[in-house]
Amino acid sequence: MKISIITVTYNSEATLRYTIESVLKQTYENIEYIVVDGKSKDNTVDIIKEYEPRFNGRIKWISEKDSGLYDAMNKGISMATGDVVGIINSDDYFTSDNVLQSVVEVMSNESIDAVYADIHFVSSENLEKTVRYYSSKKFSPKKMRLGFMPAHPSFYCRKSCFDKYGLYRTDYRIAADFELLLRMIYIHNIHTQYIPVDMVTMRVGGASTSGLKSKYTILKEKSLSFRDNGIRPYVFLIVLGTGLKMILHLKDRIFK
Repeated sequence: MKISIITVTYNSEATLRYTIESVLKQTYENIEYIVVDGKSKDNTVDIIKEYEPRFNGRIKWISEKDSGLYDAMNKGISMATGDVVGIINSDDYFTSDNVLQSVVEVMSNESIDAVYADIHFVSSENLEKTVRYYSSKKFSPKKMRLGFMPAHPSFYCRKSCFDKYGLYRTDYRIAADFELLLRMIYIHNIHTQYIPVDMVTMRVGGASTSGLKSKYTILKEKSLSFRDNGIRPYVFLIVLGTGLKMILHLKDRIFK
């Protein structure tokens, strides 16, 4: 089973080495690493070129202008030749060396279309300091009506599902990941399984993790995703779900 791992970059020289090193350290080696760069102006492309020989032909990359994060992700998925596709952001890295092995062990069952797991957030100034732990253990498809979703960076899905049900919506700014999972998991009922693994370490401050303005945009786009998929948009349920997540976030900060 080949896994295609996609990293989208733009001026990512400060963090990209962590990401690439964590990919190279994976014990499962039947991978294809795809880097989609948005025409970076720093040394990002030089770093990609530096690491290219260490992948022994298992890496492919492009550097060109795109129409945003989700357009770049779609480019990567279109380039993918693996059986399974996953995304790791350029400021994130795999928490352990056996993450992909865990994915393969579950997805060797051909009835499973996708897996998801846990992630945790760290301070950019101190990578040893956990700011928040996001567990997908209690996720269920019906909770998507409340705005909940499994941790997107832990979502590994068969390429055939993307071919059948489509890619990320590029008219969404932040919540295209929610819309994609809503479409695949809630609408089309793909078969998923939770893996009890802390899969990805994320630095705080990404597009979907910072600022009240981004929270509002996420709320708005989640409502749109219901409409776009023919689901009655119970806005008050999304607001309730957002409130619950804020409470959980506060709890994580207090008890960590």
